[in-house]
Amino acid sequence: MAEAEAVSVEGWDFSWLAGRATEERPSWGYQRAMSERLAGASAALDLQTGGGEVLAGAAKLPPVMVATESWPPNVAKATALLHPLGAVVVADADEPPLPFADEAFDLVTSRHPVTVWWEEIARVLRPGGTYFSQQVGPASVFELVEYFLGPQPEHVRRGRHPEDARRAAEAAGLEVVDLRAESLRTEFFDIGAVIYFLRKVVWMVPGFTVAQYGDRLRELDAQIREEGPFVAQTTRFLIEARKG
Repeated sequence: MAEAEAVSVEGWDFSWLAGRATEERPSWGYQRAMSERLAGASAALDLQTGGGEVLAGAAKLPPVMVATESWPPNVAKATALLHPLGAVVVADADEPPLPFADEAFDLVTSRHPVTVWWEEIARVLRPGGTYFSQQVGPASVFELVEYFLGPQPEHVRRGRHPEDARRAAEAAGLEVVDLRAESLRTEFFDIGAVIYFLRKVVWMVPGFTVAQYGDRLRELDAQIREEGPFVAQTTRFLIEARKG
């Protein structure tokens, strides 16, 4: 517990969890599919790029490649990683409007966006352009959330539902051409992994501290030692929408 409480949780690198936790990956292979689309684009925008790690893994970037990010440490990290590859990183507050002209891009991508401004995505896409995104689905890892917070109301559990994304995309004038969802197995092998995860993903248990939840953490530690990994279900969905 002390080790996980002390380790840095800056950035969006989860390598500290190696050997401590596992998360099953979606079958569609977002990074590979994104890379294929980028290779055929002329101008692309990656929204909420984080540290730029996913975008940097693309085999080929288009002639015009822009990424946005709101968190200053990630802006610096993404700039250092993506500028050598020919991509420009723009610091953006993740509130409309996007700092780009109408019909500026033929492809917009985003992996695990916190918010999705559908009208702005539709505005910056060229006719025939595509939005391609993997997003966190409803009640993701809620087994862990509810262990600490108790049962959550249905409207909270249903948040980020893929059908809501479909309706929002269509309301913005986009045609949804692909929508897939999967529930994936996640395992926490020790209490340190749980603490690190909740310190890093701060919206799961708002205000989480080891001091506040010490008793509950010790109970979970004993449970993991006796029964094995704590298992939760991560939900993800893939959405692809086209501008007519």
